[in-house]
Amino acid sequence: MRSLEFYFDCSSPWTYLAFESIQPIAARPDVDLTYKPILVGGVFNSINPSVYDNRTNPVPAKARYQQKDLQDWARLIGIRIGQPPVFPVNSVKVMRGAFVAIEQDCLVAYARAAFARYWGELADISRDEEVMAIAQAAGLDVPTFMQLIAEPAHKARLRETTDELMARGGFGSPTMFLDGDDMYFGNDRVQLLAATLDRRAP
Repeated sequence: MRSLEFYFDCSSPWTYLAFESIQPIAARPDVDLTYKPILVGGVFNSINPSVYDNRTNPVPAKARYQQKDLQDWARLIGIRIGQPPVFPVNSVKVMRGAFVAIEQDCLVAYARAAFARYWGELADISRDEEVMAIAQAAGLDVPTFMQLIAEPAHKARLRETTDELMARGGFGSPTMFLDGDDMYFGNDRVQLLAATLDRRAP
């Protein structure tokens, strides 16, 4: 059995692409996938502030190409990615909620609802009513869910996985680790990850 860890934050469009692309790999009988919710803003603040510099002073030609590239990928994967009016968004409650979804064995449905609500429907997922709608879409009990994401334990888990990613050399979302120390960053590395799995298959 191969170990695969997927560090992610739903506030990233490239992570949305990777999340959908990783699902066929997750379905493989030889892969044990563990989802690791993080707060990517915490990563940027701590070790990768160049992201903010690029947003403040973008290279116009590069920015135009990145938008084209994003839409090309979205068409290929079959999802809709728009331009949310609130960007970047505070995803802390949604990402705490991802741990509740993991505990309730509905992470994929929950994350898909969060990604689609933000990137497809362009909603402000920092708002409590949106967080509740995401939980409801995943089949979670909403009052219990809202209580749990406010508890210290889930706040601590999000900080811990964010710190863990940085300690392992990660600097953004999505980041994947195969068999402990083989790191892949970005949605366009999922194909490389799949090729590595095939090459190392017994």
